[in-house]
Amino acid sequence: MRVHAELRGVVQGVGFRPFVYRIALERGLSGWVLNRPDGVVLEVQGAAPEVAAFLRALASEAPSPARVEALESREIPELHGEASFEIRPSGASRATRPVVPPDLAVCEACAAEMDGPGERRYRYPFTNCTSCGPRYSIIESLPYDRPGTSMKGFTLCPDCEGEYRNPADRRFHAQPVACPACGPRLQLLSPSGAERAREEAALRGAVQSLLRGEVLALKGLGGYQLLVDAASAGAIARLRERKRREDKPFAVMFPDLETLAQVCEVPAETLAFLRSPASPILLLRRRRDPTEPSRVDPSVAPGNPRIGAFLPTTPLHRLLLGELRRPVVCTSGNLSEEPMAFQDQEALARLGGLADAFLVHDRPIVRPVDDSVLRLDSGGPTLLRRARGFAPLAQPVALAGPPVLALGAHQKNTVALLFDSQALLSQHLGDLGSVAGAALLERTVRDLLAFFRVRPEALACDLHPDYASTRLAERLAAEWSLPLHRVQHHHAHGAACAAEHGLQGPLLALAWDGAGLGSDGTTWGGEALLIEGGAFRRVGHLKPFPLPGGDRAAKEPRRSACGVAWAATGALPREARSWFPEAELDLLEGMLRRGVHCPPATSMGRLFDAVAALAGVRWQRGFEGQAAMALEFAAEGNGAAPPYGWNFNGGPVLVADPAPLLAALPEERRGGTDPGRIAARFHASLADLALAWARHAGVRDILLSGGCFQNALLADLTSRRLEGDGFRVHRHRAFPPNDGSISLGQAAVAACR
Repeated sequence: MRVHAELRGVVQGVGFRPFVYRIALERGLSGWVLNRPDGVVLEVQGAAPEVAAFLRALASEAPSPARVEALESREIPELHGEASFEIRPSGASRATRPVVPPDLAVCEACAAEMDGPGERRYRYPFTNCTSCGPRYSIIESLPYDRPGTSMKGFTLCPDCEGEYRNPADRRFHAQPVACPACGPRLQLLSPSGAERAREEAALRGAVQSLLRGEVLALKGLGGYQLLVDAASAGAIARLRERKRREDKPFAVMFPDLETLAQVCEVPAETLAFLRSPASPILLLRRRRDPTEPSRVDPSVAPGNPRIGAFLPTTPLHRLLLGELRRPVVCTSGNLSEEPMAFQDQEALARLGGLADAFLVHDRPIVRPVDDSVLRLDSGGPTLLRRARGFAPLAQPVALAGPPVLALGAHQKNTVALLFDSQALLSQHLGDLGSVAGAALLERTVRDLLAFFRVRPEALACDLHPDYASTRLAERLAAEWSLPLHRVQHHHAHGAACAAEHGLQGPLLALAWDGAGLGSDGTTWGGEALLIEGGAFRRVGHLKPFPLPGGDRAAKEPRRSACGVAWAATGALPREARSWFPEAELDLLEGMLRRGVHCPPATSMGRLFDAVAALAGVRWQRGFEGQAAMALEFAAEGNGAAPPYGWNFNGGPVLVADPAPLLAALPEERRGGTDPGRIAARFHASLADLALAWARHAGVRDILLSGGCFQNALLADLTSRRLEGDGFRVHRHRAFPPNDGSISLGQAAVAACR
């Protein structure tokens, strides 16, 4: 029999055609296979049982980086006379779908080759094959072939050419294939760009720079990173000062699993993620009895029981840490609030004042791709930042219609493209408060549309008029004469979770975060929204409280505490006298009394800040979410705690007043109750609140979304409380619960409308 088959998914750039070639030859089949922009097409001919076994193997035995999302096959009545099976040149297609693989961490075969003194690629820092190496960060156009990548400037030597052309070789059509004779090369540069060393000498120089306590800028797979010795408090302090990142945790790259296990707890379920082709940063708990506590200084993550830990992701990282033989802080190459640098001259200009040396190479990076961040909790993995290893993998969604482009939020920005019943999210772009951030957003939008050859028929953005993403959406809508859908921030949160799980509604979205512009013009953030398709109805929210100083309150938990207490009691908390100088406190009280510069908010994030201050956990904030994180960490280990109560108004919109909490908490604090006990009771209270809103809404499917649900304790407590009452709980897994998924929700709402 002869069969024609078409496969879609992640089936290019992952060794899929050589895999097809091999399993066809193993079964004595003839035919051909080729790449098209929308996937892989093949025809196979032979004995019927062998053809059937071949079709089963296509999905069940595919290479680990591959993902077969659709396999369509049909029998062809005419038999052909081929003598063998062949891999044909890439073909054209009428449609282009998002099938581009992400950048992949170095595989075991390439790592072993680098370690073999007799191997041609011994200690070569750009070793790769069809199972690993750069993909999305080097692709310029589809189909994914070498002339359409930034490797086109490196002419293959005869040995690499032979591997590239041999269907039986693991480097067959590995587009970044290279070796010391024909591939990219290392350089060590001064901050001014002057060359200090090349090749092995450059690597040794970088190692010595780190050992001296200096800051090293390294050109990685998808952009520049800043590295320092993780054991050196002085080096970490210098990096914090130069990067303007006072307390926020740094990720730590460990040379090997053994060293990582000396510092962090490594549960068995984390091993697969640490060693996976995606190789994300994992949030791992520090060991209570570290065997080598000096390997990582506490200042990498002050006051945090977890470390963002990962293993070397590229051959270059592997060589560097193998020589160094110690962990390094490895963070994005940027100033805080700016996007990561990825182009060479730009990196020297932006990072010249931050780094003492630059370890670079001459392989161009087409687009920046940061490291992904993942957390494992009782319910499984949750992506907190979706980038290297995951973007731009598309997610099938139950939404049909014309293409939609959504431009996301102001922080943790991503761009979403919805077409062909698939949602494609860009890599994490970061915050848009800088000129460079806004420029990266526009570049990414135009890049995605050109790359996937899609013309949107509608645009979507946030309600907030001052977001850089909103302003760009307005400009593009006018430029392209397209309708623009403005989507309320928390509606987008819920819609993103619904789209991820293929749910239509009606659904209750508990959207809890720091701030988003509400449809009434006030600041929302503690919301219960009944959503169905492109519409939503507010069925519950926190009682509004004033935020003295507006945005300034988001940076000072003590101000949120004053606003929450004022709304509940009409007075400032006693603790305020120890938080503020007398003149500032008088000014603050006057503002609250007159209602001047005190916008009302229902923000769950600011309620977290207020409770953190009142409980004595933290009354000043160094970075976004720090006080809330401190409250979560304080609550851990306290076991089951009785919740505080709530007052409810009982109307069609169930407004939750935390007055009972605010009455009990100060008394407990003054009575000597441990802050951790107060924090545990507060978390239990929020789980109770979720249940009250769920019962009030009267629907069984509950969506948990928003930055507050990055809190693993809150997410677990809330899920258990709801599920114990018979509700079905849906949490983000493939996309972040924070603003990184807002673009997906915006696109989904626009598609439904």
